[in-house]
Amino acid sequence: MDEFNLHKAVARLAPPLMRQERKMFKPVSPNIDFYSGFAYNMLGLPDEFITPLFAIARVAGWSAHRIEELTCTNKIIRPAYMSVANQMNYIPLEKR
Repeated sequence: MDEFNLHKAVARLAPPLMRQERKMFKPVSPNIDFYSGFAYNMLGLPDEFITPLFAIARVAGWSAHRIEELTCTNKIIRPAYMSVANQMNYIPLEKR
């Protein structure tokens, strides 16, 4: 119950704090992923399974976005970005 109460408190307190600190006036609410990790823990799933389960749940959406990108060439799906990381040379696995 302690962890559940923590989730409830975060869900209750975060929206007004986001509005105040980030000047976000659109309502912000936790999505299903906020609770699904908690549910997976309650089911006794090992922690190392949680991230793959999140990804598996998103494959259909990622695929749909990619299909949309390929078929709607006039539509910008994601904004362009420029990496700020330093370029690194590839080191073959056997030399790492």
